[in-house]
Amino acid sequence: MPVLRRSLGLLATPALALAATLPAAAPAQAAPAATATAATTATVRPDAAAAGWLARQLVDGDHFETVFDGTAYPDQGLTVDAVLAFAASHGSDRAAARATAWLARPENTAGYLGDGTTEAYAGATAKLLLAAEVRGENPAAFGGVDLPARLRSLQTPSGRFSDRSQWGDYSNSFGQSLAVIALVRTPAGAPAAAVDFLAGSQCADGGFPVSFDQGACTADPDATAFAVQALKATGRDAKAAAGLNWLTAHQNADGGFAAAGAASSNANSTGLATESLLAAGRLGAGLKGWSALVKLQQGCAADPAVRGAVAYDATGFDPGNAARATAQAVLGLSGTPLVSLSAHGARSSAPVLACPAAAH
Repeated sequence: MPVLRRSLGLLATPALALAATLPAAAPAQAAPAATATAATTATVRPDAAAAGWLARQLVDGDHFETVFDGTAYPDQGLTVDAVLAFAASHGSDRAAARATAWLARPENTAGYLGDGTTEAYAGATAKLLLAAEVRGENPAAFGGVDLPARLRSLQTPSGRFSDRSQWGDYSNSFGQSLAVIALVRTPAGAPAAAVDFLAGSQCADGGFPVSFDQGACTADPDATAFAVQALKATGRDAKAAAGLNWLTAHQNADGGFAAAGAASSNANSTGLATESLLAAGRLGAGLKGWSALVKLQQGCAADPAVRGAVAYDATGFDPGNAARATAQAVLGLSGTPLVSLSAHGARSSAPVLACPAAAH
């Protein structure tokens, strides 16, 4: 199911300063929450509680799956999202290590990236390279693949990173931005042509599209959030500022962000946009996004099994989309940019909201 796997993989990243800025819990949440794994009175930050819930959802403790037509398929893309979320929350490191080891199994790596000859997927390669870097792994020998070399081999003369596949080219701006961010972290840096191509895709209104091949340029909040981080990381401050201006102009009254063409805020778009806003110092809009995410988080009034998770939207908790929504919400709740995200120093335990005994 190569096309299915590729679509699943990309539907989906100043910490100390933000730690002093972001509250430990939102007013809407019940009472201070403490970790259930240690005798401590310290509160559990919303990002840590969300990542802790996410860690407990891993299948066999090391990966995620997606069910399609009644069949469960390994979901490497969502597993990478979780690894990034664990690092952003500075916790759940034991789960992150197991998930990383699962991703590094050659059969799982190849199933996600392609075989490297007839099949090679740009966005997936960029995303896995970023995860390897965040985890402190050797990206030149991850799952038997030299990830930076593989990714660079997929750059076309125009600067675009494109798929090599009998199934067609599904590469888009998500993968382009992630490729730039991941390659910035390598000794050779990001190719100037790749950065130029991304910058040149900006719409007249300042936003960025998902697809490079569309007729009219239609900006998307998720694509814009990723592009802003990539451009900030490569010194394209004016382009990044225009993208940030587009995001703030398209922020909903509730502080969240809606998918392109929709009206209601969702946790995925809000998480990505909020991460970019906070990382860029746009604290007014960023804190509004942060508050919107916390309002979607399941607190002590929720079933104990879902406490800490983040619902996709205000319609309520849906286990079918909660894992991806929570993973991307954690990025916004932490505010750490993908270019500097690191698992170094993360706590091993997965925090649990410690609610009053009367909470059900």
